[in-house]
Amino acid sequence: MTRSSANASSASPVRVVVVSDSLPERNGVGAYYVDLLSQLEEHDFDCTLLCPRADRGLIRFPLPGDATQHVYLPSPMRVSRIIKNANPQIIVVATPGPFGMLGARWSRRLKVPLLVGFHTHYAGVTDVYRNAIFRNLSRAYFQYVDRLLFRTATQVLGNSDEMIELARSLGGKKVERIGTLLPQPVLKTPLQPHRGQIQRVLYAGRLAPEKRVLHVLETAEQMPDIEFAIAGDGPLRAEVHKATERLDNVTSLGWLTRDQLLEHMDWCDALVMPSTLESFGTVALEAMARGRIALVTDTSGIVNWPELREQLVVFSLETPLADVLSTLASNAPDAIQKQADASAKAAHQLNQASLEHWMALLRRHAE
Repeated sequence: MTRSSANASSASPVRVVVVSDSLPERNGVGAYYVDLLSQLEEHDFDCTLLCPRADRGLIRFPLPGDATQHVYLPSPMRVSRIIKNANPQIIVVATPGPFGMLGARWSRRLKVPLLVGFHTHYAGVTDVYRNAIFRNLSRAYFQYVDRLLFRTATQVLGNSDEMIELARSLGGKKVERIGTLLPQPVLKTPLQPHRGQIQRVLYAGRLAPEKRVLHVLETAEQMPDIEFAIAGDGPLRAEVHKATERLDNVTSLGWLTRDQLLEHMDWCDALVMPSTLESFGTVALEAMARGRIALVTDTSGIVNWPELREQLVVFSLETPLADVLSTLASNAPDAIQKQADASAKAAHQLNQASLEHWMALLRRHAE
């Protein structure tokens, strides 16, 4: 649990509790709310983030199909104490796990508005796993919980057109699209100008089948003159490790802290996100904000934002990543630099618009 108090002002701060099953900054959802609250604290908001902590000794279970991630069981007494102390005017539930369900329960008990963030279609993610029993049970659970949350929510918030339509199909009555925030270091660290060439490529994300990290490794084998760095952890880490032993142009970085990821984004010329399924793709937005070229599949939620799509390199799942990189690398240096500069501008503008949207939304529900 982290807590921050807003700067003093003539009006009382809006009190918000965000409840999440994700470790802070461990994945996209965990990072989303850390970034949001860190920016809200500079305005008239009093925010509490209630989520698992790796050092709390909570009971946890590895996710079937990905032992690098866990489901944590919260202490109801601790949750009760934190929420009562926060005395929220609004509760935001970020995930459909045990923490999130307790947060929804407390919104009913306190009779305060419940906002539900629909950032990941967990039922869809389960389709990539081969174990039929796990796949069917997981899909059934997530569909049930999503429907339950959406029916009771004051408002459901999705970060792409696809997520909004899914939320409505699962019973969400008031669904709204919400933007994504950037980490403070990404916003405030001076930009390093793009080099105007494509010689260093970064992949950052879960090492999982739906992320198509194996396709990145195949691309590296086809393009020995380009350096590839793979950042992240997941069920395919053994395959990534084997590739680093076999290919001189591939480096495995493992899981990175946010500061380490920022350092490697500034190192790279392009970031690739070839996912089969990507609700948004925050890492691509962060790369854009650092003035780097982001290559993403047309199934990624980030392409639903016109102000970003214009600066992205968007390709289909059927198009080889090697072809996309080769085409990009053939552009003139000044054209690459111009696109990189435009990417940074678009990402920073979206961050500001998203922050203003969140502030207006929270103030409206707090009235």
